[in-house]
Amino acid sequence: MARRDLTGAVDFAVLERMTGGDDGVTEEILGLFAQQAALWSPLLDVREEGWRDAVHTLRGAAAGIGAEDLAAACALAETSEKAEAPPLLDRARTALDAALADVAAFRHELMLRSLR
Repeated sequence: MARRDLTGAVDFAVLERMTGGDDGVTEEILGLFAQQAALWSPLLDVREEGWRDAVHTLRGAAAGIGAEDLAAACALAETSEKAEAPPLLDRARTALDAALADVAAFRHELMLRSLR
């Protein structure tokens, strides 16, 4: 997996502007995003008491790395009524999976760069 595997789910230019292009800081932020995703993604289900907190947290984390589709999906789910939330949470999960795939590809690219 490398940069060629990016789908566009994450606009890494957003993150690179924020970090000033520092690969170490970028890697740290992407690692934190992946940790947040692992922590909060199991709660993307209306049967879980913290589902609204999960989408709120993921929305902010997504916006910080340039995952706009994920941030938008989380915002919709966060503001929905519980009865309307299941398909919106499915959309958020799908967007999260796409963002995580891009993050993995980009982190791989960062690792390859560090070997040069």
